[in-house]
Amino acid sequence: MVQSLPMTISVDQFLDWYPANSTQLRYELHNGFIKQMPPPTGDHELLIAFLIKQILLECARLSKPYDIPKMGFVQSNEGESAFLPDVLLLNRLNLANEPKWRSKSTVSQPSSIPLVIEVVSTNWRDDYFTKLGQYEAIGIPEYWIVDYAALGGKRFIGNPKQPTISIYSLVEGEYQVKQFRNGDRIESLTFPELALTAEVIFQSAIPLT
Repeated sequence: MVQSLPMTISVDQFLDWYPANSTQLRYELHNGFIKQMPPPTGDHELLIAFLIKQILLECARLSKPYDIPKMGFVQSNEGESAFLPDVLLLNRLNLANEPKWRSKSTVSQPSSIPLVIEVVSTNWRDDYFTKLGQYEAIGIPEYWIVDYAALGGKRFIGNPKQPTISIYSLVEGEYQVKQFRNGDRIESLTFPELALTAEVIFQSAIPLT
């Protein structure tokens, strides 16, 4: 389970507090409260690695000035929150305008963040409730929720629940969602030529035999 520490702090205090070289334990700040994130599973990490590889290959093919850091925070503009997306796509051309990037690897401007991806784990409510609203408020153009284990609530992925990729695209300041399952080809505004199906993405979580 996600654990909360009994204190409220600012984003700046959180970034100063964050343990140096923390690799095993990961933390986020949610409305002033520090939350320890659940440890990742192997399937979760394989899927993230696959998505990063595919996106970076597409960036290279299109000569996009984008990159994906090992670890980077997204600071909310509503309340004291800072999130660690599973995949954070950065626009390098705008990083000079981000006051906290060089010292704290933190971004807050939508021009810096073409795309974020969250791969759902046991704390699925954070992805579907908290982060969805906050990423929309920031103005991030595209947000993927990759629910490969069908952990999310039925209101989000249907009944019966099945593995689903929900892609939220910002239209006139609000997210519009399209969902992809099985052999559906992913439709991304950021990467319209990305040739991936939902099933291929889900299968990437399975180790080779």
